[in-house]
Amino acid sequence: MDTELLRTFLEVGKTRHFGRAAESLYLTQSAVSFRIRQLESQLGSPLFSRQRGNVHLTPAGERLLPYAESILQTWGRARQDVSLSENYMEQIALGASSSVWELSGISEWINASHQTLPEIAFRMESVSRQDIVRALLEKSIDLAILGDPPKVEGFKLKQVANFEFKLIATQPGISFRELAAIPLAYLDWSTRFSIEHARITELQRTPLLHASSSNVVVNFLSHNTGMAYLPEPVVSQHIDSGKLFLVDDAPVMEQSLYLCWNEDNEKIDSINQLASVPFELSTASDD
Repeated sequence: MDTELLRTFLEVGKTRHFGRAAESLYLTQSAVSFRIRQLESQLGSPLFSRQRGNVHLTPAGERLLPYAESILQTWGRARQDVSLSENYMEQIALGASSSVWELSGISEWINASHQTLPEIAFRMESVSRQDIVRALLEKSIDLAILGDPPKVEGFKLKQVANFEFKLIATQPGISFRELAAIPLAYLDWSTRFSIEHARITELQRTPLLHASSSNVVVNFLSHNTGMAYLPEPVVSQHIDSGKLFLVDDAPVMEQSLYLCWNEDNEKIDSINQLASVPFELSTASDD
C-alpha cells in the first residue's frame, strides 16, 4: 500500500474538493484524481461520489477513513522509531486528551521522566478519550494519561493524582442559587464527571459552549458572561489573578488521574520505569 495514496484520500475527504486537495498537496488536480483511481482500483470500490460541485465519501470511503488515519499514524511512528539516533534506545508514545495535556503539572512530569530515562525519546499524541483504549490495543500509543480508568483485560492502571473540579463564574459574588440566569459552558472531561454534572439540577440546560479543551472554555469565559466546572490545576491561576471567580457554595467534584498501559507491549520495561516517576499536579496557589 502506497501511503501517499492514503494521504491523498484523506485530503480529498477533508476538503471535499479535488482542486483544493491538489493545492494542499502541491500536486496537479489530474495527479490527485489518478491517485484516487489507483486506490479505488486496489480496493475494488469507489471511495467518492463525484457529482458536480458535490464530492463526498461513499459508504466504502467512510469505512476506509479510520483505517487510513491509523495506517498513516502508525507509519509515521514507525519511521521515527527506525530512524532513532544512536543516542536513544527507543521511543515511547504518550497519549492523552487535549484537556489532560493542559493540566498544570503534566509538563513537569514529562521533564522528570526525561531526567529519569534520558535514553528514551518521547512522542506526545492528542487522542480523544473515546479512542484511548483502541490506541493502546493497537499500540499506536504506549502509555495513556486519562481520567476514566478503562476495565480491559491485560491493561495496567496506576492512580497518580487527585484533584477537584470547581464551579467558576465570570462575575464575583455569585451564589449557587443565582445560577439559573447565567449561561453554562461545559467541558467534556470524563464519564464520571458527566454523571456528577448531570446530578446537579441547577445545571440541567443546553450549554452555550460544549468543548473538549479546558483552555477553550477558559478563553470563552474570559470574553463572555458565563460559568463552568473546570479542573483546579487549570483554572486556579485565573482565580488568583482575579480574572475568574469561584462560586463558593457550589458542590466540588473530586476527580482522579490515571496512567494506563497495555502489558502486552515490547517496551514494557521502559513503560514500567516511566510509570514509577513521581507525578504531581500543581495549582498557582502551590507555587
